[in-house]
Amino acid sequence: MIKIKLVVFIFSVITFQFCTQKKSESKLNDISNLPSENFKTFTSDGAWCWFSDPRAVYYEGKYKRTYAGWVDSSGNITIGYYDHDLKEIKTKILEANFQKDDHDNPALLFLPDGRLMVFFTKHAEAYPILQYKMNNAEDISSWNKQELFLNDMDKYSDFTNTTTYANPVMLSGEANKIYLFWRGVDNKPCVSFSEDLGATWSKGRIFILPERIYNMRRPYLKVSSNGIDKIVFAFTDGHPRKENENSIYYMYYKDGKFFNSENKAIGIFGAEPIVPRRASVVYDATITKSKSWIWDISVDENDNPVIAYVKFPDDQNHIYCYAKLNGNKWINNELTNSGKWFPQTPEAKIEPEPNYSGGIYIDHENTNIVY
Repeated sequence: MIKIKLVVFIFSVITFQFCTQKKSESKLNDISNLPSENFKTFTSDGAWCWFSDPRAVYYEGKYKRTYAGWVDSSGNITIGYYDHDLKEIKTKILEANFQKDDHDNPALLFLPDGRLMVFFTKHAEAYPILQYKMNNAEDISSWNKQELFLNDMDKYSDFTNTTTYANPVMLSGEANKIYLFWRGVDNKPCVSFSEDLGATWSKGRIFILPERIYNMRRPYLKVSSNGIDKIVFAFTDGHPRKENENSIYYMYYKDGKFFNSENKAIGIFGAEPIVPRRASVVYDATITKSKSWIWDISVDENDNPVIAYVKFPDDQNHIYCYAKLNGNKWINNELTNSGKWFPQTPEAKIEPEPNYSGGIYIDHENTNIVY
């Protein structure tokens, strides 16, 4: 029996229920008294950013293991696993001294035969996406490496050649076709696909394109999938540091087309890119005047999308929010005010990243729980 599960690491837990009155009930579960032995640590020297996923995956084949990847303070790209039976952790450096940047953390995808694929690249450089594939199932000791030059600079010759992040998705209903999403040319969300388990890839195409009102305007993207026939997306206009009315949008892919939350087709895969306002508006900052940033997306047991995001009345107040589709209407709920940014700003300095929150994630197996 093979089981694959997305893993989310727990810090604090909020559970809540929706009711017909469109209100939510929430409860913060206190885990402060749990012994530290309940939490396994892959590394004391590792980082990741929240725009490359999946970052950790549970795979049950011959072994019962949780796999994760990270970048350490020396810039080493590392993959590791925790064996749930042996209670041991093993690690392997894939690229030594790669780049000291948390944007470079690897994204993980298991193939049907139990081999793990890993994707990562450098931050905002004209650099290929690196694809590592296990030579043997469930074995992190031996890998095949490919350099993927996916940005189509012939088609986008007037755009800046840059890559950041990676989000791989495989659809079993499309003969295990793999889609790879990344931030590509001109910092725009791009997509490529492989129909031979990563041996070859199509040229990348921009699939979300906001109005280019300034150079390198970059929508931030979160991706999830049922693994069969549907991929869901949540994204923004751009970076909240540069967008005072940064909103949250939703759309999904199925059968070669993109759809909004009313199941109306808004685009064809591989054709013209999607303008954000053609997708469904989940949170409209043009009305609230509080900018936002996306954090996570999943679907519930009824295939309804669920989105976690943060809104900023000002940079000192990061309000965690939870949105769920009810029929054709998005219901938005405020969960808690987490305070200001988490970076430790040097004294007498201005914080360069005032919209970096502690973080909020959805339990992808029970979307009524967020971490």
